[in-house]
Amino acid sequence: MSASQQLSEDVLSQFNLSSASLLEETPIAFLWKVQRTSAGWAVLKVYKKTDMGNEAPGFIYLAEAKGKGAAHVYQTTRTCALMEWLEGPSLGDFARGGEDQRAALELVGVANELHFQAGQRTDDYPLLEDWFAKLFKLRFADDCPSGARENLLKSQALAKELFASQQDSVPLHGDLHFDNVRLGSRGFCAFDAKGILGERTYELANAFRHPIALPELVRDPEHVRYLTMLWSSNFNVSAERLMQWAAVKVALSIAWRSPEAISQDSEFDLLDLFLLV
Repeated sequence: MSASQQLSEDVLSQFNLSSASLLEETPIAFLWKVQRTSAGWAVLKVYKKTDMGNEAPGFIYLAEAKGKGAAHVYQTTRTCALMEWLEGPSLGDFARGGEDQRAALELVGVANELHFQAGQRTDDYPLLEDWFAKLFKLRFADDCPSGARENLLKSQALAKELFASQQDSVPLHGDLHFDNVRLGSRGFCAFDAKGILGERTYELANAFRHPIALPELVRDPEHVRYLTMLWSSNFNVSAERLMQWAAVKVALSIAWRSPEAISQDSEFDLLDLFLLV
């Protein structure tokens, strides 16, 4: 399917939909705004390959939340997911509009709601530790800065320590950040979950790297310390451990972006900051 094509009649019929308009094309899927018969607007995510890949557990996670802090998942097939339409704005939009502290507080509120409501089935989710495989197999190019190399090796060792002492392992959204939470008719709801099983503290780790398009805010030490105190107290987790998970998540993202040996990366400075805070 190309972006210029319409949804097939078979797909529209299968989900009982009409009035499809393309919202976005991502590397792995197309997102369509669609009309549910007698039920309002929804979003249909149509994957380009023959399955959802590593995103399939995310829909299980969202469904387990039963609409509490999460977008409703109405129906899934092997290659499609029909979800609640969230009008917006996103928490990222609030932050980019100057309300970053409000966005941060709303985000931890969504995290708490998700963790209060989500089911405790654990056999449907991959393990968080398995996600970190690439960080445990680091390779460096000759031109990789020595400081970055040292920080990545430090993060590798830190990740091993965190997994060796992992606590309160529960199903996680896995990619909870400002631009994966939007305002809908029922309040702020998360979407685009990954669905993984791991330490609860990890849930907010990736959010330290966001919101998108605010690099100076994300790299402001006072802002990072503010988030650490706000989220650790409101999410009832260790501030030190939260920041450690944030650091190893940056390191993992650097490793993921490097197809072979690590050379240069735009988040070397962010990793340095997170390891120091």
